[in-house]
Formats: sequence, structure tokens, C-alpha cells
Amino acid sequence: MRRIFLLLLIAFILPNVVFSQYNWDFGVHVGGSNYLGEMGGKAGTRKNFISDIKLSKTQFAVGGFARYKFTPLLSAKLGLNWNRIAGADNLSTNPGRVGRNLSFRNDLIELELQAQVFFYEIPDLGHTYRYRNDFKMYAFAGVSGFYNNPKAQYNGKYIALRPLQTEGRKYKPVSMAIPLGIGLLFTLNKRHRIGWEFNWRTTFTDYLDDVSTVYADPATLTSAEAQALANRRDELGDMEGIPASNNYGYDYVKGEGMKRGDPSHKDSYLTTSVYYSYVLRGKSSFYKSKYGSIFKHKKYKKRKIRAKF
Repeated sequence: MRRIFLLLLIAFILPNVVFSQYNWDFGVHVGGSNYLGEMGGKAGTRKNFISDIKLSKTQFAVGGFARYKFTPLLSAKLGLNWNRIAGADNLSTNPGRVGRNLSFRNDLIELELQAQVFFYEIPDLGHTYRYRNDFKMYAFAGVSGFYNNPKAQYNGKYIALRPLQTEGRKYKPVSMAIPLGIGLLFTLNKRHRIGWEFNWRTTFTDYLDDVSTVYADPATLTSAEAQALANRRDELGDMEGIPASNNYGYDYVKGEGMKRGDPSHKDSYLTTSVYYSYVLRGKSSFYKSKYGSIFKHKKYKKRKIRAKF
């Protein structure tokens, strides 16, 4: 997967050397982000759909990008993003999740490469016949790599969970995702673009929230802090309608951990954002090498018109 990402990155950069007549635009975006994983959701079990998302846990998404237009129908975009996601069991309407009482926050630093296909266009907004303003809609797919570092709030500060191995398992700090989505943009005065994107990433990890499989044997965990953050049911005490503490943790009779997460589904996250970009235009190197000498030494002067009385 990393090799494919590198090849796509090279394919994005190299064409500019030959085909510089097409447009670059550079921009920034800001918006919101959320995730779909083990935390949140309705009264039922986990669903792999947007209805399971808790809007109250929407966080921020910011970043910058460069986009290169190969043809009128195809562009590629390279972006560097900072997406924060968060989740908490206490917001769920599922008593089992509430009793688990886990929570997290994760700052994802992401490098993303998209291929954008434009499927709808109004080339001359307002019918001015000057073609300075336009409107376009597009769909996109791509690949991204991101740094994954979930944390939980404990004793008034955020503690990194990955080094604690709360489920007795190691997982890598870097993972991959497949971005899919739609977008639209307005080009104003040929130079300025204002747009919107909805971007859903399916990831290759189930540990965006540090929850995936079963409770580990507390004796195998590395520290008292790891034990405290692996099982937080006792922090709730006795609550009506919430499963008792013995429904969570490690079953010493069976010699196995009880269910803590759902490893059959990978985590995913989404962003929705607005962006601004500035368009750069230029002639191709082919045009200059072929025809540049024709106009190199020619100076164009305004024609003088003599007044007659």
C-alpha cells in the first residue's frame, strides 16, 4: 500500500514538467470531522453507517493543498490535513456501551492524494460571455497515510493510549485510508476558487479509538495507569439500567477477556469542509520552445492615429 501511494505521488508531480500549460491552484480548508467506530451510536449494536455518528463529538478539520488540472475532466489533489476526532461511551443510548465508559481524542495528521473527476459544469455563470466565472461538481477517490495517536482524559490530562497497550496488543502509529467523496467549486474572476468537500475515509485500522477486541488480563498490562484506562466501568459505580462491573473485564474462570470492541469492522472517519484556493496559470514549455522565438524580439506598439481637422 505504501508503494502504491508513492507511485501515485510521483504520477502527480511529474506531469507538470511536460504539461505546465494546465492550471495549478493552491489553497486551504477548514471544517468539521467525526468518526465511526466502537463509541457512540444508538441503542443497538455498532452500525457501519453515518446514523451511528454522534454529532455532538464533531471536531475540527484544517489543512492545505495543491491541485493540478490534467484535463478539463480530471484533476489530482495533494493535501496535508490535521483532523481531530473524538468519541465517548457516555453519549450512547446503548446501556452496554455506557457501562464500558471509555472515551478518546485523536489528532490525525494526514497526507492525502485524490483523483478528482468533474461530472457537471456551468462554464459561464451569469452568461456574461467572458467565461471568467464557473461552477463545477466532482467526485473523487484516492489514498492517504495518517499518524494515529489516540488519547484519553485521566486525572485532568490527556494520556496517550497506544504505548499503554490497553488490550495487550501493539498497533502501528501510521496507517492507511481510502478517501471517497464529492465536492463542488466556484471559480471567480478566473483566479479565485471557493469550494466545499465531503470526504469519507475507510481505514485499515480498528484502533482510531484504541478499542477493538477484548479486555486483557490486568496482570499482563504494563502499569497501573494502563489497567485504569483499559477498564473504566468502576468509575460509574452502581447505575440503574447499566450492566454491573462483572460484565466487563477479564473472566478468570474461562481464562479469556470479555468483549471490549468489534474487530470485524475497521474504523472510519469523515470530514466536511469549505476551502479557498488561488489559481496559477502558465504557458507550456512546449509552446515556448516551439514558438517563443517568433515573438521574442518583436515589440507590439499601439497604432498611432493622426487627428484630422
